[in-house]
Amino acid sequence: MNATSRQETPQRLRLAMIGGGQGALIGGVHRIAARMDDRYALVAGAFSSQTERNRATARELGVAEARCYADYQALLAGEAEREDGAEVVAIVTPNHLHFPAALACLEAGMHVICEKPMTLSVDEAQRLAEAVRASGKRFVLAHTYVGYPLVQHARELVSRGELGHIRSVQVEYVQEWLSEAPGPDNRQAAWRLDPAKSGAAGCLGDIGVHAFHLAQFICGQRVSEVSAELFNAVAGRELDDNVHAMLRFADGARGMLWASQTAPGFENALSIRVVGEKASLRWAQESPNELHFAPLDGPAQRLTRRDDRLGTDVARSIRIPGGHPEGYLEAFANLYQALSDGLGEGVEMPWLPGVEDGVDGMRFIAATLASSRAAGAWTPLQATEGEP
Repeated sequence: MNATSRQETPQRLRLAMIGGGQGALIGGVHRIAARMDDRYALVAGAFSSQTERNRATARELGVAEARCYADYQALLAGEAEREDGAEVVAIVTPNHLHFPAALACLEAGMHVICEKPMTLSVDEAQRLAEAVRASGKRFVLAHTYVGYPLVQHARELVSRGELGHIRSVQVEYVQEWLSEAPGPDNRQAAWRLDPAKSGAAGCLGDIGVHAFHLAQFICGQRVSEVSAELFNAVAGRELDDNVHAMLRFADGARGMLWASQTAPGFENALSIRVVGEKASLRWAQESPNELHFAPLDGPAQRLTRRDDRLGTDVARSIRIPGGHPEGYLEAFANLYQALSDGLGEGVEMPWLPGVEDGVDGMRFIAATLASSRAAGAWTPLQATEGEP
């Protein structure tokens, strides 16, 4: 299937949203992504714990007043009583609500799309994985960047052996937006810097886990151990705003991960380099329609995003012809599209992030925190003492 041969979905999936009220960036992104392929209809929500903001968001989005709920418990109870109740729930709250809301949605028989990090601890992540298996429902974790077609193609190149045995992985996710203390009205910064809402990890849980997931996704290898240092570039913060980590992969590759939210001049600089015995590749999120592939003793190649030059599964993620740039919103929409394909057509996309990716992410966070507390000691990605 290519950009010009998409099948129309006969009936939209009924979508509810928990969180994402007025002023919340990620809620708007999820709503755009859900609408892009006309696969979903937003029918209900518990958008904010602040009553007036909650109601104002519902009015703005055209959600009926009767389906604007005070909290997720009321939403699940109300939708369960309706024949046209929501089928899928998007959870776009601060981190501390991900686990209880996702668990309740699964137990209520709903499919879930959840923001990352999935939970606040490895124990919660494992409990949620058990709930997913018991429910038989789909769980999608919003690791947006694997929705880019060329990230999926990079994964294919590695899996086909085009790079040979992977030797080295370098991944970075670098931003500047917390380089100074935020103002009192910056709601996005306020909860991210609050351990009660963000958990024990700051930059590590917000963007470091994205870099970790991207490295595992492309390489097809799991990180087995980490040696890390977390620190604060801005004095007085309770949570980390910088992460430096060395990685050991289970199949022998070595890696380095740098995540920072206090790097002036960097806007949203997620990038990765993968070096194998036969070739290397590199990709950067700020230039997502290009993938650079360089074989040993051969000319480097600049690969572009074209549905007639990539694999069938990758082409499903492309909407417009080559040379017409696609970006972040389209990558996000690919998560929603892939879930819809799985529920409607029975087409399973192996790249779609799920609950086990969330478990891995929490193990990475726990091991990284433990390693940093132990002065960078190599720490396995298993249950560790002092998990967050």
